[in-house]
Amino acid sequence: MRFPTSIVLVLTLTGAAAAHEVTAGDLVIGHPWSRATPATAKTGVGYLTVTNNGSEPDRLIGGSADVSAGFRLHTSKIVDGVARMRPLEGGLPIAPGETISLKPGATHVMLTGMKKPILEAEPFAGTLVFEKAGSVPVEFTVEGFGGRPAEASDSHLEKRQ
Repeated sequence: MRFPTSIVLVLTLTGAAAAHEVTAGDLVIGHPWSRATPATAKTGVGYLTVTNNGSEPDRLIGGSADVSAGFRLHTSKIVDGVARMRPLEGGLPIAPGETISLKPGATHVMLTGMKKPILEAEPFAGTLVFEKAGSVPVEFTVEGFGGRPAEASDSHLEKRQ
């Protein structure tokens, strides 16, 4: 039986998308990704979503990445027209039924002490650490420097509707 090309393409893309989601208990980590860095960069970034499908809260408290010595949660806000970034102390709570988004221009992972450049189309391994779910291995895909432009929101929480 021959399938139309469009059906094969949809099935292929659906499989790829599903493969880049990690489940840890009641938490679903969606599409961890990063941007390519220049060869001399001292820092990199990480973005992802976390959905809590459970009835108890959890908290993202840290992690690690193969490409860096440090892994910190940071938040950015626009204050008087200037972007201000600061460490997010105490982790990032994830209430039951909530999805949090770590994204450009808002809360994100700051990778410090780069061991090597982050290269486009070369994924790297990382681990997210949650207060209750524990350590969860993830793979960050890498997009070009201009990939996924910053959104106009300075909020780090997006509640599911």
